[in-house]
Amino acid sequence: MKILAGNSNMPLARDVAAYLDVPLTDAAVKRFADEEVFVEIRENVRGEDVFVIQSTGYPANDNLMELLICIDALRRSSAKRITAVIPYFGYARQDRKPGPRTPISAKLVANLITSAGANRVLSVDLHAGQIQGFFDIPTDNLYAAPVMAADILARHADKNIMVVSPDVGGVVRARALARRLNNAPLAIVDKRRERPGESEVMNVIGDVRGRFCILIDDIVDSAGTLCNAAVALKAQGASDVVAYCTHGVLSGGAVARVEASELRKLIVTDSNLLPDEVADAKRIRSLTIAPLLGEAIKRIADESSVSSLFD
Repeated sequence: MKILAGNSNMPLARDVAAYLDVPLTDAAVKRFADEEVFVEIRENVRGEDVFVIQSTGYPANDNLMELLICIDALRRSSAKRITAVIPYFGYARQDRKPGPRTPISAKLVANLITSAGANRVLSVDLHAGQIQGFFDIPTDNLYAAPVMAADILARHADKNIMVVSPDVGGVVRARALARRLNNAPLAIVDKRRERPGESEVMNVIGDVRGRFCILIDDIVDSAGTLCNAAVALKAQGASDVVAYCTHGVLSGGAVARVEASELRKLIVTDSNLLPDEVADAKRIRSLTIAPLLGEAIKRIADESSVSSLFD
């Protein structure tokens, strides 16, 4: 097995390599003067099972091109099997046509990864489950829920917990987490989104009075939805509100927005390289998914079951 890392999230790649006790493959992923991506693999990978760890978050286009060129370099170096390990799959929110004359960019990116030469894809909490079907190669979608549930039970087991979905579309995700939290009750925030990046909270479905509310979502970008949901939950009598999100995109003024919000804490995983401001933020904390990814990679390499990770 070989582990090749792009530049998108080197700390996570090193942690995964440490978990597997496998050194990162010696490679150079650099830029020419005009910002073209150049990849040089400096050790033999012929006949090897190679895992390329590269999130496609900000800057999404640069990181996506790095991934594609790494895959192409491996294919031309006669690697036996190439698995694209994409902890955060960018463009996942463009998984359907929301209006006329708009693209389905998630499918385009899936085609690009396949055409580059990937034999398999491993990702974490895809924004929509049907994205697995956009690929014509085997795709494993891991879930961060076990990591989050363990953290919640370690820190808040004595609380009167209620799991809350910040929108109707996230109910399945919230229900899965609630089941892991000893079948905690569930509530839903009904929101109306007027335009991309903006949301208006309308109603809270469920009785949250006196409850320790845990908001669960896959992506936190501008953090507007979570912050508005926290206000609505507090207005309905929730005793406290924390949020657990898999992918901390945190673009624009998201960090400042969370720091000034009703959220007591926002917990994200290290699927993305977090913005520098997070280091000074008092309300944002990170959980690692390196053991989760490492175990999945080990099982793929051993040809054993990945789904049994979540049994």
